[in-house]
Amino acid sequence: MNVSIVGSGYVGTTIAACLADLGHDVTNVEIDAETVDTINAGESPIHEPGLEERIAEHAGTRLRATTDYGAVRDTDLTFLCLPTPQHDDGSLDLTAMRAASESLGAALAEKDGDHLVVVKSTVLPGTTDEVVGPTVSEHAGTPIGEGLELAMNPEFLRMGSAVDDFLEPEKVVVGATSQAAADTLRTLYAPMCDRGAAFVETGVREAELIKYANNAFLASKVSLVNELGNIAKAYDVDAYEVLEAVGLDDRISDQFMRSGLGWGGSCFPKDVNALRAGAREQGYEPALLDAVVRVNDGQPRRLVDLLSNHVNLEGARIAVLGLSFKPHTDDLRKSRALDVIDHLRDRGAAVVAYDPVAADSLSKRYPEYADLEYADSAADALENADGAVVATDWPEFDDLEAALDGMARKVLVDGRRIDIDTDALEVYDGLTW
Repeated sequence: MNVSIVGSGYVGTTIAACLADLGHDVTNVEIDAETVDTINAGESPIHEPGLEERIAEHAGTRLRATTDYGAVRDTDLTFLCLPTPQHDDGSLDLTAMRAASESLGAALAEKDGDHLVVVKSTVLPGTTDEVVGPTVSEHAGTPIGEGLELAMNPEFLRMGSAVDDFLEPEKVVVGATSQAAADTLRTLYAPMCDRGAAFVETGVREAELIKYANNAFLASKVSLVNELGNIAKAYDVDAYEVLEAVGLDDRISDQFMRSGLGWGGSCFPKDVNALRAGAREQGYEPALLDAVVRVNDGQPRRLVDLLSNHVNLEGARIAVLGLSFKPHTDDLRKSRALDVIDHLRDRGAAVVAYDPVAADSLSKRYPEYADLEYADSAADALENADGAVVATDWPEFDDLEAALDGMARKVLVDGRRIDIDTDALEVYDGLTW
């Protein structure tokens, strides 16, 4: 198929490269000219395993990027992969979605033939058929169902494994306003379904809520696991041994059972907060989800509290290992590591940070951390440090023993349960074990 994708962030870029890899002709429409130039040069604008080589292979042939919305007229369908950031109250900011819908509709006004518009962004129920559909329809001059079709197809991509998640999904969820629209997406995703992915055909609003329900459930599980981990720590019990046994119950499973510093990133915090805000707009108080967030937000302070049991933080040099919200990505959005840094600074510590890929992003995108000391390696970060914390479980941190020799005091508080020889340390303390 000929596919256009509006937006070249984590989701849009990954989907574009993967669809090109499957043999489709793909055009990324992106307002940022630098990102467009990067993709057309065969380079990835984001760090994601497996993405760089796919863009390099297909750029200039089956994959191209442009700032011109007119490119959508040469395609069969358009995915809207746009940011939906949250306001202070947790509600969604649909500014980018509305603007893109207007531009897309205006471009389609000059197209001959049918077109399918697919919302891929995470939005609350009602957004697709009450905001996107009418906006595109108005500017295109074409009613929904009369040459213009509409669908909602939520993404379930995890940063650090997004390429594999797209190509080997467990499920593909489609909510469409017509059977023809659903059938088009069934054809597009046929390779995934042939490999075992479930194709879930449902209503548009149901498709929108499925994504939120999915992430709310996983976030709740992590916070429950962390709550149990905190209780285990109070009893001097290893939470990992406890939860390993609990995970053998097939009603629970062993997935998302690693207790520690908590969840962050672009999805869980935004989606849970949006669902909480949306529930309140509907007159329902989401007490359980409020507790889920409260437990999660308390973990970074608990980590720093543990470190303060072993190190006087005022004036101490503390190494923070890991900045991205999870390994194998440079995504810093709502990273627990940043909360740890904030708590350490509030207590008077001098922080030196190291991350294999995210340090440049932090210094450039977050002005409040521009003056942070950045190290070029874990060993450099640990040099003369009075203590250290692990905030992201990058695989290279499993081999820190030689680097520990440079520390002023070999004190490590671990928020992610890395695989380290604790005998090489003066003090080793785990957040929930």
